[in-house]
Amino acid sequence: MAHAATLNVELLASTAFHAPASVNWRPEESATDAESLVEFAGRACYESFDRPNPRTAPNSAYLHHVMEVGHHALLEHAQATLYIRGLSRAAAGELMRHRHLSFSQLSQRFVHADDAEVVIPDIIAQDEQLRRLFLNAADEARFVYDELLDALETKLADEPNALLRRKQARQAARAVLPNATESRLVVTGNFRAWRHFIAARATEHADVEIRTLAVRCLEILSAQAPTLFSDFQISELSDGTPMAVSTLVSDL
Repeated sequence: MAHAATLNVELLASTAFHAPASVNWRPEESATDAESLVEFAGRACYESFDRPNPRTAPNSAYLHHVMEVGHHALLEHAQATLYIRGLSRAAAGELMRHRHLSFSQLSQRFVHADDAEVVIPDIIAQDEQLRRLFLNAADEARFVYDELLDALETKLADEPNALLRRKQARQAARAVLPNATESRLVVTGNFRAWRHFIAARATEHADVEIRTLAVRCLEILSAQAPTLFSDFQISELSDGTPMAVSTLVSDL
């Protein structure tokens, strides 16, 4: 029987900054590595390592100024990698439209669908009758998938390479699996790309599933660079789901 997947997002890697010994500049102790790197990149443009302007001398003030004037290219130097599980194939398709992020996705050609759960849309999950109907449909699709796999492996019995035989069978049979099937992805992006994703997908107009993902990513990335994501304000809609919007006029 199909089981409901739960969204899980974990940080795998993030920017590490090493101040160059050849430059007379050291980062603030309170700044994260990502924030220090963005500041260094900006100061390198103008050789302002001595922090000549008192108003922008602190790291946070400097980064706020960078955001306000729209010098977002500096954010491309810092990056983070997240591991996302419990996301539907439908939402994964929306996520991968953000082509400035890099993706490694679970392969349905190599991994048997018996191990996959399904993501139930909130509006369906809240109604027991609809939830039951949804899970029954997922089970039926899984049954047909298994039947197709058996038939295809028999049809391909003359193929001596067992791995190739299984791959060819799964890549054909997967066509009947629902969009709700869980996908898992490793996603890497620079902070400018992550901000673009969050700005586009955390708004109330986005689909609930990918909006929830965008807010979860915002929470994780904010810990890596609080100042660079401080303009995003998280709130709750009337249906209890989260959203976030930037207070900046332009986020790009």
